Amino acid sequence: MSSLRHPVGPQPPSVYWRRRAVVGLGLIAVIVVIILIVVRPGTAEPTGSTEPTPAATDSAEGADGDDEQSDLDAAAEEAAAEGGGAPQACTSEQVQVTPLTDAESYGPESQPQLSLSLLNTGTRPCIIEAGSDVQEFLITSGPDRIWSSRDCQVDPVAATVVLEPGEERSTPAIPWNRTRSEPGVCDVQRTPVPGGGATYRLSVSVGEFAGDGDRPFLLN
Repeated sequence: MSSLRHPVGPQPPSVYWRRRAVVGLGLIAVIVVIILIVVRPGTAEPTGSTEPTPAATDSAEGADGDDEQSDLDAAAEEAAAEGGGAPQACTSEQVQVTPLTDAESYGPESQPQLSLSLLNTGTRPCIIEAGSDVQEFLITSGPDRIWSSRDCQVDPVAATVVLEPGEERSTPAIPWNRTRSEPGVCDVQRTPVPGGGATYRLSVSVGEFAGDGDRPFLLN
């Protein structure tokens, strides 16, 4: 025991103590390495994990999306069955065409502004071709044909209009310069019509849809 506490040898005792310390640390390091090899911390499967797997989450969301799309498809089919599908072509029974002027009488220097309105009197929306290419504004005085917008028409425009039930639409007004016109007679000086309280009548049509009567007005 005395040799352990008091090393004996030709070297100073401190040298032997340092050697013993190095040997002791080496033994401790070997023991630690052996323990790490046997135990291998961090490789065990965790227990009681509450995190959902990505596959399960995606599957649940996909199921909800499919159900939601099925509901939308069912609603669309139900709307179509109830008449909510694409609008059909208008018929003469469900569209009322009315001639319009901006006044009932005009002074000597005033030009009548002519237009028409389209009214869907039916219970379902419908489609009508109502461009200037199929419109006609016709002015008469008694049996006399005075003027037509179709005579020498320039740059007619096609237009498709959807009319909802009960909806009324008016066309932009066009001026009448108080002159006569004839089909095919364009590059001439047109003859003014008499005023002084003369009565004229405006009738209209849109393709095969004839206007509802005519609208009288006075030229002074």
